[in-house]
Amino acid sequence: MATYQNTVSQPFGATVILRAVNVLENAIANVIAWNQARATKAELSKLTTRELADIGLTRGDVNNI
Repeated sequence: MATYQNTVSQPFGATVILRAVNVLENAIANVIAWNQARATKAELSKLTTRELADIGLTRGDVNNI
């Protein structure tokens, strides 16, 4: 039975760049998610208690979003 072994590894620079790009992408995704949550809370805070009740929320629910 023949086997094949790949002994060629990735260049060190390519691995470092890939990891750096992944960290940057994750940071950007986290900032976008934070900003969307912030904007949602701001909009919901502008609603009256009656309007919040119409969509099934209370004032306390707004802080948990």
